[in-house]
Amino acid sequence: MTKTLTEHGNSLALVIDKPILDLLNITRETPLKVTTDGHSLLISPEQSAAHKKILRSALAAVNRKHGATLRKLAE
Repeated sequence: MTKTLTEHGNSLALVIDKPILDLLNITRETPLKVTTDGHSLLISPEQSAAHKKILRSALAAVNRKHGATLRKLAE
């Protein structure tokens, strides 16, 4: 999909289509993280503290159960 920027006051805005917002569960209140590698923009919903806690817990469980195997695969 190719998009163009829209004038918004003295700034430019990127309008994101509703199907994409719905797919990513982004609302007007969702904080978005904007990063760049110097050539491209990456815009993603910022992870909440609760989501990060769940992710860390799941990762710890995987490491407890499969840590030795993962270390062997990394060699």
